[in-house]
Amino acid sequence: MTTLAYNGESAIPAFAQQRQHQAHHALGTDIDLTLFGSDSDHYLQAACQLIDHYEDRLTVNRTASEVMAINHAAGQHPVQVSAATYTLVHQAVALSRQNFGFNALIGPLVKLWHIGFDNAHVPEQPAINERLTLTDPNQVNCNDNDFSVYLKVKGMELDLGAIAKGYIADRIQDYWESFGQRAGMINLGGNLLMVGTSPLHADGQWRVGIQDPTTDRGNAIASVTIGPCSAVTSGIYERHLEFNGQSYHHILDSKTGYPRQNDLESVTVFSKTSIDGEIETTRLFFAGQPIPGWAANRSDIYGAIFVTKQREIQVVGLPTERVTLLDKRFTLI
Repeated sequence: MTTLAYNGESAIPAFAQQRQHQAHHALGTDIDLTLFGSDSDHYLQAACQLIDHYEDRLTVNRTASEVMAINHAAGQHPVQVSAATYTLVHQAVALSRQNFGFNALIGPLVKLWHIGFDNAHVPEQPAINERLTLTDPNQVNCNDNDFSVYLKVKGMELDLGAIAKGYIADRIQDYWESFGQRAGMINLGGNLLMVGTSPLHADGQWRVGIQDPTTDRGNAIASVTIGPCSAVTSGIYERHLEFNGQSYHHILDSKTGYPRQNDLESVTVFSKTSIDGEIETTRLFFAGQPIPGWAANRSDIYGAIFVTKQREIQVVGLPTERVTLLDKRFTLI
């Protein structure tokens, strides 16, 4: 998932020059954290520790974590976890039962395809069929009384990769704001959260770029002028597998066992919280097009931008005057 900050105007030096920056690598990606107007890098270092703390609990890319403890005990017994992990798992399972595309039990399929890793491959149909039987979110028991989670069938695996980065970004914002930090940027490998009023522009608005799906990360095809928000993208361009002349992206459909096929290169959701951005980008990507009445009654969802394989950019919910086309190869509709 890739979104990028875009600086389309000259900066205002008085506040913006008081900038603290921290690069970090975690969650399988490069992370950039920036605070404006802060006289210490303590809050950046603490944020990195917070990221590592949550990764230690939530990762499925190591043999040991709270989520892996749940997975290892599938079909055997419930596993009690910390309150934070339980809350996120409980939310992920409830969302999975809504059947809009998000499925936290996708783990067996993700590991079968392993797209983005050196051993990625196109599985045989019998193997896919077998894994599909292990992705039913109704076969999960979450016990509110003791914060335990039980996967009822051996071989089931939770994978919170489609929601964890958004959750962690929101926790970093909570931490910064609890210490009075006024403005900053949280970029967890493309999950972007803009905190407070932007010190980079006279209007106090941020400039968020929409990634060019045809080039490497960092090139924007459009810029959105917007206030404090999260910007999260689901896109097919960043992790994919090339095999026999066909490209397979990493967004798997737990109904078919294959990458979700539609006309989209990407969809970006602008929202108040990053976790809601994660959820809604999945919803819209699986829909493959704008959903009538989407987020109409939610003041915390600001809008979305769709990029199609025909190089069309469709704006939903956002005022069109806030979207600037930067690449003439694309058409703003």
